[in-house]
Amino acid sequence: MEFHHVPVMLKECIDGLDIKADGIYVDCTVGGAGHSSEIAERLGEHGRLIAVDKDADALMVAGERLSRFGKKVSFLHDDFKNLIQDLDVMKVGGVDGILIDLGVSSYQLDNAERGFSYMKDAPLDMRMDRSQYLTAFNIVNEFGASEIIKILFDYGEEKLARRITENIVKFRSRQTIETTLQLAKIVEDSYPAATRFKYGHPAKRTFQAIRIAVNDELGTLKESLKQMALRLNRGGRMAVITFHSLEDRIVKTAFKELSTDCTCPPDFPICVCGNKKEAELVNRKPILPSEDELKNNSRSQSAKLRIIQRL
Repeated sequence: MEFHHVPVMLKECIDGLDIKADGIYVDCTVGGAGHSSEIAERLGEHGRLIAVDKDADALMVAGERLSRFGKKVSFLHDDFKNLIQDLDVMKVGGVDGILIDLGVSSYQLDNAERGFSYMKDAPLDMRMDRSQYLTAFNIVNEFGASEIIKILFDYGEEKLARRITENIVKFRSRQTIETTLQLAKIVEDSYPAATRFKYGHPAKRTFQAIRIAVNDELGTLKESLKQMALRLNRGGRMAVITFHSLEDRIVKTAFKELSTDCTCPPDFPICVCGNKKEAELVNRKPILPSEDELKNNSRSQSAKLRIIQRL
């Protein structure tokens, strides 16, 4: 299957990164190399791009698509949460720009065997890094009811988390839940018939929640964002695209803390916290997709872009 992925807010990301020809840039989620290709195009002879992805399939495709840029591009198979350690191993000090696209790629969603979609039958997988042990199958069939409820409620903001979990436990007591469509049907049947498809497919939030849990997408996001921002050179920028409120809240909070001076109560006569801001917000409010992009790329619907610049 062809690795097809339309990069979200491409122009806004490239403009926001303010690329220097001789700079060092990191695309933490290279995917189909849509954003990376545009970054590499703007690099001169001494510029460098580090393309990172935890999905080996994505990295292989990116390698082919970026091969024309030769030694300007380095590839790294890892979770971007390990970027600081990876940069140390690569003996790379400060960088001039970091891009993180937190969305699931079109390839992962459309490739049925990956198990991300509630519309196509496939084994319950949902791993972005297929070398890891934990899969959606493990969560659905082996986790306790209280753990599943917490995952659905915290990561999917699913109001019917308890009822869905009760139905999952009831089903798996009779037979193993093997496939995506089995799980989707359990979720569908947990909703009242009258409102089942009122707000789109009822399984959307459950699948989102389980995918986040499988890949630990929110686990250390806040701290890794801060660490990466502090690795930027003076004037360097970090751009992050989010696709749901949980991610956006984490990014917004991390960026706010990085761009805030003293946090002492206003009635304190002098600062005792010693906090000093390390960066400034490039955009106070998130950048949203244009009307044209919303029409032409349905997967940009919930996207938000936030950018910060190192002081």
